[in-house]
Amino acid sequence: MSLLQKGVATIVLGSQWGDEGKGKLSDILCAEAEVCARCQGGNNAGHTIVVNNVKYDFHMLPSGLINPDCIALIGNGVVVHLPSFFEEKAKIEAKGLDCEGRLLLSDRAHLVFDLHQKVDGLKEVELGRGSIGTTGKGIGPTYSSKASRSGIRVHHLYDFEEFTARFKRMVENKRKRYGDFEYDVEAELQRYKELAEKVKPYVIDTIPYLNEQIKSGKRVLVEGANALMLDIDYGTYPFVTSSNTSIGGVCTGLGISPQKIGNVIGVVKAYTTRVGGGPFPTEQLNESGEYLQSVGFEFGVTTGRKRRCGWLDLVVVNYSHLVNGYTSFNLTKLDVLDQLPTIKVAVAYHLNGKKMESFPADLSVLEKVEVEYVDLPGWMTDISKITKYEDLPENAKKYIEFIEKETGVPIEWIGVGPGREEMIHKPVN
Repeated sequence: MSLLQKGVATIVLGSQWGDEGKGKLSDILCAEAEVCARCQGGNNAGHTIVVNNVKYDFHMLPSGLINPDCIALIGNGVVVHLPSFFEEKAKIEAKGLDCEGRLLLSDRAHLVFDLHQKVDGLKEVELGRGSIGTTGKGIGPTYSSKASRSGIRVHHLYDFEEFTARFKRMVENKRKRYGDFEYDVEAELQRYKELAEKVKPYVIDTIPYLNEQIKSGKRVLVEGANALMLDIDYGTYPFVTSSNTSIGGVCTGLGISPQKIGNVIGVVKAYTTRVGGGPFPTEQLNESGEYLQSVGFEFGVTTGRKRRCGWLDLVVVNYSHLVNGYTSFNLTKLDVLDQLPTIKVAVAYHLNGKKMESFPADLSVLEKVEVEYVDLPGWMTDISKITKYEDLPENAKKYIEFIEKETGVPIEWIGVGPGREEMIHKPVN
């Protein structure tokens, strides 16, 4: 049975606050993918993939590069820091992956400069206690430049006079806004003159290319970065990223129509984590939270920051499904719950004694909600060596079935360990 549909794009999206383990599923599906694409975000994302005991860290590049027969495509919705693009490529090539001829970059993608990273830090300092805890990679300021129509796209590199004028204007505007900070404009221009030549072999108009691949019946995989609760519109604003991490971002970030989308797989961690600031209703600042943090080894791939941990929140997951319309779920890190006698799952929020309809927009409201939990019995057994759904402990199956019943979405994939082989496939009828 084929895991990917032909002639449509299969989408993998994070359904919580990111760090759900999307990379592993992408890696498994990439074994069949002929094209693997990124549609939004930048090198603020992070996937770790383990293949034959070799660890690969992906931040900006599509993890489809793991498959030597797969073309990796960076779409127009992605923001690209070229020095990091080449650094990441060099690191994975040093571990034995050959990327030549398999990596494509949209000529419409916006460029992230060191200037944006500097501004990212200045913005966070300015916000002080209201800081949103960005990765400091310059992603937000680049999307701000894009929205204010003062950004610089990849194709601008090939009219260097135009590029220079735009770049100098950008620096001047930032200095007006943040004061006269140190930044060597001439050195940066020289660097980008060299980078323009270096990146040229990768640059194409990805929109007709990708649409042609789909039309010709190719198997296309799109891996979302970040997750629904970090979406600029649907997430816990302002504690969000700067792009649309939802299904809409796939269409706008790649130039494909909704009719060309097939299955949409939501990746859900068996508990909840988030990095940085912002409300987190099921967060456990106690032994349970410490257990999830240490057993789940919850540190950010991109930042190294310790992740905040809490129980699975089905209010979040149902809201996420409402927006993204998942056809199935990949439940990850189920094995982290192995030694818990009781597992709590959030099923509703209450405010002033009334059950709330959905996830609230107002964070001051969110901070006041009372969480309704259901207690489920744990299985107190190591499940990391199990390869078939029917061999899981009864209570582990009950946990999975409870999530399916509460969300109405079948769980097709179950992660029981970090390796690519530690994933159970439960085919959806």
